[in-house]
Amino acid sequence: MRIEDYALIGDMQTAALVGRNGSIDWLCLPRFDSAACFAALLDDPRAGRWLLAPADAGATARRRYRQDTLVLETTWEADGGCVRVLDFMPPRVEAPDVVRIVEGVRGRVEMRTELALRFDYGSIVPWTRQDGGELAAVAGPDSAWLDASVPLDEGTGEGTGVTTARFSVAAGDRLPFVLTWQQSWLPRPARVDAFTALDDTERTWTGWLRDCAYQGSRYGDAVRRSLLTLKALTYAPTGGLVAAPTTSLPEEIGGTRNWDYRYSWLRDASFTLRALLQAGYEDEARAWRDWLLRAVAGDPADLQIMYTLDGTRRIPEWRAEWLRGYEGSHPVRIGNAAYAQVQLDVYGEVLDCLYQGRRAGLHHDDAAWDLQRALMDYLEGHWRDPDHGLWEVRGPRRHFTHSKVLAWVAADRMVRTVESGDHGGPAGRWRALREEVHREVCEHGYDAERNTFTQFYGSRGVDAALLLIPRLGFLPPSDPRVAGTVEAVRRELGRDGLVLRHRHDLDNLDELTGGEGTFLACSFWLADALALMGRGEEARELFERLLDLRNDVGLLAEEYDTAHRRQVGNFPQAYSHLAVVNTAAALEAGAPVSTTER
Repeated sequence: MRIEDYALIGDMQTAALVGRNGSIDWLCLPRFDSAACFAALLDDPRAGRWLLAPADAGATARRRYRQDTLVLETTWEADGGCVRVLDFMPPRVEAPDVVRIVEGVRGRVEMRTELALRFDYGSIVPWTRQDGGELAAVAGPDSAWLDASVPLDEGTGEGTGVTTARFSVAAGDRLPFVLTWQQSWLPRPARVDAFTALDDTERTWTGWLRDCAYQGSRYGDAVRRSLLTLKALTYAPTGGLVAAPTTSLPEEIGGTRNWDYRYSWLRDASFTLRALLQAGYEDEARAWRDWLLRAVAGDPADLQIMYTLDGTRRIPEWRAEWLRGYEGSHPVRIGNAAYAQVQLDVYGEVLDCLYQGRRAGLHHDDAAWDLQRALMDYLEGHWRDPDHGLWEVRGPRRHFTHSKVLAWVAADRMVRTVESGDHGGPAGRWRALREEVHREVCEHGYDAERNTFTQFYGSRGVDAALLLIPRLGFLPPSDPRVAGTVEAVRRELGRDGLVLRHRHDLDNLDELTGGEGTFLACSFWLADALALMGRGEEARELFERLLDLRNDVGLLAEEYDTAHRRQVGNFPQAYSHLAVVNTAAALEAGAPVSTTER
């Protein structure tokens, strides 16, 4: 299936992808970044999946989320009648559960289910047995139970370790299936009543969205679905936001740019805070801010671009060689070596995020301010250093223009904090630094002949992150250099009206082969820049076109392949959905303003 053929269910600690064909092809337990027990997404059914669908191969399906929830409803028209399947993960109490309920709507339909548990990313077939009327499975640290309302045929499916069943559903029938995971040395968790869990799950999601303060009507549905997706991608115990629940979905089908996104990136910090605060979710914004403060605490020199959901720093990268990759896109990477890269823009991201939170009333104590001053002190001594840049290129360090702009942002936000009277500090020294950085960027990061800022000093290319210059307040939207940069990005990075992050074929940027799709968040940034420049109709047209790229249940991946008209990259992508919320709010409020109100 295509990436957009999947839908998301989750319990705010992990998530599963459910395909149009009724197969759950991806699930990591017990956390987003744990090993997968269903990994067919990155290989074939032998790598683990859970199919539940009509036996009629010609059955057709339509699907939706039930109202404002993460309960997926798939309605099947098949020989003999119509059935509905509800898929969801209840908010966790004792252990993670996946609940599937088959409801007969009309006539009688023959159904089939096929469960292939494969722990450790498809590499381990567990030992299974019938236990008290349910299927029990165990291997190493993992155990699972399938509580089914129909008789199961253990080990009769294709291959080993596959449990199947065939059964019929008549109008009015409601047949539940519950898969529960637990660490193998612990007793089986209490059984979940599927129908009670359904009511609880619907109340949880609708109750959460009822508190949404977003007032826009034109894009309200898109914003609510994106907010629900962002909530689903938040690791509830810590407040950390996972970039995506998947690994190694390719940026180019068949390519090698396949990365593990099941971690929290500091580059998302200010975008996340802005989206949550605009929607009125102060508790979630505070939890994200607190996660950020905990994660970055320590020696400022050790600041990383990403952390695990609990703030762990080491994220070693390795390859699951036994998995063929999505549509043959190899390698499948687990972990992300980019955690060790030097990306100086994260200092500005962190300080901007904390500044925005303070302006919104999320006050912090003196210890948090001391940490910010320490980060600023380090940046003062290192902003001239080359780095790897925002996009984690796996090549030599360079003087990336965006990184320097974020150094200006860091100094600017610290000055503004002191000027507001919230905290004390050497504002005069930071003002001087702010002006010095500004002069250098305008001298070395700007190409006067082409009238555009460049990706890095002396580069022939441009970078979509340059679209953020007016939004960050570095230059006003009316500045001719802003207009020239926007046009250069559209001309040099534009693909069918959307935007690439950058071009890999210029300046020997990295050592990897192949390309990638257009980057959806950057395309939203173009809409933001156009609106800031007073070109609101163009901005709205682009934004609505981007909304049309969502799949049938409102989800976006990281990128879009304009040549093959399909989503690519990890899915669903928090960065894309953050952009939906932020751009929609700006457009519905009228002309958006920069984050500094210059």
